[in-house]
Amino acid sequence: MLSATTQRGNIMRLTTAQALAGANSVVAYATGAIIGNQLAPDKSLATLPISVFVVGMALCILPAGMLARRYGRRAAFLAGSICGVLVGLLAALAVVISSFWLFCLGMLFGGGYAAVVLSFRFAAADGVDASRRPRALSFVMGGGVAAGVIGPQLVTATLHVWPAHQFAATFLAQATVAVLAGLILQGVRLPHVSSSERVLGRPLRVIAKQPLFATAVVCGAVTYMLMNFLMTAAPLAMQMCGHSQEEANLGVQWHVIAMYAPSFFTGRLISRFGAVPVISSGLLMTALSAVVGLAGIDVGHFWLSLIMLGIGWNFGFVGASALVLECHRPEEKTSVQTLNDFLVFSTMAVGSFASGGLLSVYGWDTVLLVSFAPLAVALIALLLSVAIKRTC
Repeated sequence: MLSATTQRGNIMRLTTAQALAGANSVVAYATGAIIGNQLAPDKSLATLPISVFVVGMALCILPAGMLARRYGRRAAFLAGSICGVLVGLLAALAVVISSFWLFCLGMLFGGGYAAVVLSFRFAAADGVDASRRPRALSFVMGGGVAAGVIGPQLVTATLHVWPAHQFAATFLAQATVAVLAGLILQGVRLPHVSSSERVLGRPLRVIAKQPLFATAVVCGAVTYMLMNFLMTAAPLAMQMCGHSQEEANLGVQWHVIAMYAPSFFTGRLISRFGAVPVISSGLLMTALSAVVGLAGIDVGHFWLSLIMLGIGWNFGFVGASALVLECHRPEEKTSVQTLNDFLVFSTMAVGSFASGGLLSVYGWDTVLLVSFAPLAVALIALLLSVAIKRTC
């Protein structure tokens, strides 16, 4: 167990790093489909860079987890920071030379960076008393509020810095922010990786068979997949409906703020009411965001839908992450958390690929309507979990 001073220091550093490094994902989502639409050889590939970003997350989860398990989380943080710099440099170069495939490669590294950034929430719980872990996890996620401001404002501030190559300066600025986040992470002091953590613990197949773990994975996967599914298409859909890039940037900004602002009290809600009610509220909020989106295509409809989607993501994902903490022993934490994230982001990749095709062929309303099916699956999984728990 870490000292109270060290715990507070870690949480503040991780929260600050979440704010800076989290801007990486915001920049990618705000610009990826737009740049893709400009550079792609076929307009149906416009959202492919975002999908590649998600694939990068899924591909890097397991290697990052192995690195953290063997050498500690700080080693994984360093590897993530290197990816964060590479995405900025490669994406800027791709914009300058008008290379769609180089831009996709940059997005792959961006996904790897995002995968490591998402491990910050679990790192916050290391060395913290079990009763305080949901609050520590939730507080670090709250750093994303600043990311929701930094990311879109970074895009807006650099949009016209290099008129001949729009967005190139944006990614150079993003690489600089990744360096700052990496320097802050070097001050994080976490428990050393013990020999028991490397070799002991139940087989993952045994842990994966737990109904509680299965529920956490399904709810986390659906919540994140739908957030990405709708967020991938939203900026381009706004452009297709005649709205400006600045309006799309503001929509993304308020969406990301809504994703992370509830984190300052989500942990308390979980401690008081339990994870299942919080997850249920998140799924219902996501459903309402789709309903609002179907009601019209004015800027207000897009913005309100994105804000509700962000709140739904927070309740669903933070609640599901808290459930994961209940499914493992201390020596199993890195492997179980890594398995959870791998399953969540692999599912998320499917939704990301589907989003662009649906938008280009069938339109924004179809993208919204399709989202109700996975929501129903997650709600059924929650109900089954509650029923099984009551019979035990």
